[in-house]
Amino acid sequence: MNHPHESAAPALRRLLDLLASGAATEDFADVLADARRRGASAAVLAEIDDATWQALRVHRTLRQHRRREAELTALFDTAGDLAASRDLDTVLQAIVRRARMLLGTDTAYLTLPDEAAGDTYMRVTDGSVSVLFQTLRLSLGHGLGGLVAQTARPYATPDYRADERFHHTGTIDAGVLDEGLVAIIGVPLLIGGRVIGVLFAADRTPRAFSPDEVALLWSLAAHAAIALDTAKSLADTRAALAELNAANELVRAHSAAVQRAEQAHDRLTDLVLRGAEVPDVAAAVAVLLGGEIAVLDAEGEPLAGRSAPAAELAGAVAASRAEGRSVRHGEQWVCAVLAGHDAIGTMVLRGRPDLDDADRRLFERASVVTALLLLLRRSVAETENRVRGELLTDLLTAPERDPAGLTARGRRLGVDLARPHLVLVAEPADGKDDDRGRLAGAARRYLFGSRGVSAEHAETVVLLVPAENGGAGGTGGTGDPEETAGQAAERLARLAGFPVTVGAGRPAAGPSAPAASYGEGLRCVRALRVLGRAGEGASARALGFLGVLLGDGHDVDGFVGATLGPLLAYDARRGTELVRTLRTYFDCGGSLTRAKDELHVHVNTVVQRLDRVEALLGRDWNHPERSLELQLALRLQLLAGG
Repeated sequence: MNHPHESAAPALRRLLDLLASGAATEDFADVLADARRRGASAAVLAEIDDATWQALRVHRTLRQHRRREAELTALFDTAGDLAASRDLDTVLQAIVRRARMLLGTDTAYLTLPDEAAGDTYMRVTDGSVSVLFQTLRLSLGHGLGGLVAQTARPYATPDYRADERFHHTGTIDAGVLDEGLVAIIGVPLLIGGRVIGVLFAADRTPRAFSPDEVALLWSLAAHAAIALDTAKSLADTRAALAELNAANELVRAHSAAVQRAEQAHDRLTDLVLRGAEVPDVAAAVAVLLGGEIAVLDAEGEPLAGRSAPAAELAGAVAASRAEGRSVRHGEQWVCAVLAGHDAIGTMVLRGRPDLDDADRRLFERASVVTALLLLLRRSVAETENRVRGELLTDLLTAPERDPAGLTARGRRLGVDLARPHLVLVAEPADGKDDDRGRLAGAARRYLFGSRGVSAEHAETVVLLVPAENGGAGGTGGTGDPEETAGQAAERLARLAGFPVTVGAGRPAAGPSAPAASYGEGLRCVRALRVLGRAGEGASARALGFLGVLLGDGHDVDGFVGATLGPLLAYDARRGTELVRTLRTYFDCGGSLTRAKDELHVHVNTVVQRLDRVEALLGRDWNHPERSLELQLALRLQLLAGG
């Protein structure tokens, strides 16, 4: 028989101990099993089961944070190693070691071109055990590495030996087999659009490399290419000093330029290591180059400095992206901020129409550092948004289960549920399910840098944004649902690449309010679809009498004011009877004769008043759809005692 005062407290303390110690996932299930063996009551078992589920969620979130922290630490350590290294061998070894650490692969290696032999050779390896593999040479276009070097694009394969995309040779396949490699990813090291090497990471078991892993490795390769180029420049400088004493002044000038580039590179790297943001990097580069720096995101929104019309820069950005270098654009310089082959931003230099080669390279190095910062910020933001998205899902599905807990979770994540928030419901205008994933990604970019939250819910994408600024990153207005919905529909469409329909619910405060606001926003989306207005944004209030029917608040006064406002104001100011005349006209079925009898005035007076109504409301006041709204507003005003 169970003790009448049995408690789940010991089991809960054990779950906390498991969380604190970082225990394995399967250890959590033992807690419930032990309680069941002790004969705990059903209520206690249910409590322990619920606590175990919550603990596993926290355990999973902590594990994701630890993995992301390890990746960020590896990137920062890489930047520090590259900044401190001047010896070419040390630089290359640091590149390969950090690549292996960053992706957690069995081995990593780097190949460099042999200009004399016309092929590439294995320069540095880390984690390799095969002498045959370590001495491989690859011709242009042969194997995965040859394809990367030939096309200047990354390639990844989950199973190299079975992949027919590459030109297999007996020598290369024998080396790969001897090393036991299966999954391989290779990214080019580029300087000025020229491939100066290929960086690889490989596993001895099948593995699919994600786009994030490709982007991170390519960012490391870009950073490494700059460091490799600097190390080669230093080596060339030392050789020139030893061989060309007669050209001492020229070498000294070149050395000074390289030293300035090193100092600038070290300064930018130090900014990254100290956790600086994009405006800090822009300010430092502006001082180094003696000009004005602006940084724009992928949509042309300013991240630092003055904005610039995206249309004017489009051609220069495309040229910079294609060449892999900064380009002159009128009296300014433009450099695409690249993550792999994707442009994630733009740097603009004003006030320096003429740049020597050293300053131009410094400007380009700043774009690489900016790309690294943006990638890190995006990775952190996506991790935070996933955690916040779980909170939003709980707010929409079960807010009554634990309101206090939801409020506390929101506070820890920087979401103050006590303050008013707007709930935006978005869906692709064409209704295609395939577009919903792209819309979810667009919502994350729209909220980047804000306190907003997004999540996929019930075949829609839901955004929760603070009502005080109405949107993300200051892009919203005054918190008005109609204005915010319109702006969100416009920018989400631009980010997603297809029209987006957005419905806004009334401002919601408290953990229980977002669910009702979501319902109102969803009804607005459906109404816009029925009305043939897909691809627009609206709130219930902006939908006229449909909004009165769809909105949770049934804002009758707002509808009457929006529909009859000009007439009510005119009557109040002039002492006229336009509202009464219009009501009588409709009540008499549109008959001027019957209306003048009811009003006890001449028919010309009725005509003159209706002309004034048309001047105040517009020429469509007597069209069927508009007249229906007017008659409904007149009836509601009469019922309200107006």
